[in-house]
Amino acid sequence: MSPFAMATLPSSRICHLRQLPNHILPIRCSSDASFPSVVSTRSKAAHFDLKTYWTSLMVQINQKLDEAIPVQFPPVIYEAMRYSALAKGAKRAPPVMCISACELFGGSRLAAFPTACALEMVHAASLIHDDLPCMDDSPSRRGQPSNHTIYGDDMAILAGDALFPLGFRHIVSHTPTDLVPEPYLLRVIAEIARSVGSTGMAAGQFLDLEGGPNAVGFIQEKKFGEMGECSAVCGGLLAGAEDDEIERLRRYGRAVGVLYSLADDILEERIKTEGGNDSKNKSKSYVKIYGVEKAVEVAEELRAKAKEELDGFEEYGERVLPLYSFVDYAIDRSFSVGDAIV
Repeated sequence: MSPFAMATLPSSRICHLRQLPNHILPIRCSSDASFPSVVSTRSKAAHFDLKTYWTSLMVQINQKLDEAIPVQFPPVIYEAMRYSALAKGAKRAPPVMCISACELFGGSRLAAFPTACALEMVHAASLIHDDLPCMDDSPSRRGQPSNHTIYGDDMAILAGDALFPLGFRHIVSHTPTDLVPEPYLLRVIAEIARSVGSTGMAAGQFLDLEGGPNAVGFIQEKKFGEMGECSAVCGGLLAGAEDDEIERLRRYGRAVGVLYSLADDILEERIKTEGGNDSKNKSKSYVKIYGVEKAVEVAEELRAKAKEELDGFEEYGERVLPLYSFVDYAIDRSFSVGDAIV
């Protein structure tokens, strides 16, 4: 149910999406983009070393996740939890986005790590449940067998059920109180609960199972946009961002979340066309319903929308560069970030 559940694709098969120079986007970009300072920031973002930034954070996140999910009784449930939460092919995009948004407003990385780990737990739980035969029926995830194919449907359900509350508990018990005031933490917890609940990711999965093709836009926003939105917003909340800044992060994160999933679908469809394996995933997508060309158009619109929102953070200077870089990486996939280890 998440935006960052990118398929593990061989690096040689990762390709750029076709640019659409003559396509007029229906989303109007802010006139601020013509200001020299905004243009300069976007130019700097194009040269930002996202790979080093991302992979160095992944090492720290992987270590903290390993510490956060020790094997206890009953061990089989914890082993199933760790199998998905600590998967080597995980990109850690939700926690990295959370930390980047926190640092944008001058927040401490130490303040963000517990929430970042919780987001990855929630992310993993959603993927476990999403892959079940009664849902999207996916036999593999991140290049490995899905959780239920290893531990069975029953243990997979329990592992997902256990990861959700563990994430909330981890935020409360491990966030330094001298760095993050309690009211901020309450808003973070409420935000995560909202995103995974009956009006968030669960609603998207419901319509993926029961809705018709016209519901694909809502499905994409709820199943994939919610996790990106939540990750960006939580980072801002931890750092005490203003309400209008939180709403800008919300729109940015939602656009990027859908963009990641959409780009993934396009890449997989092109690999299938070139003779790769046909996907057996039952979930609905723009590519399956409208085709690659329409999906590419939507992806470019989302890229423009996400960058437009970031233009509003001009006053924070180069601290916004990682968030800008995420947008282009979502489409370009110019490097692999799945190999960082503890």
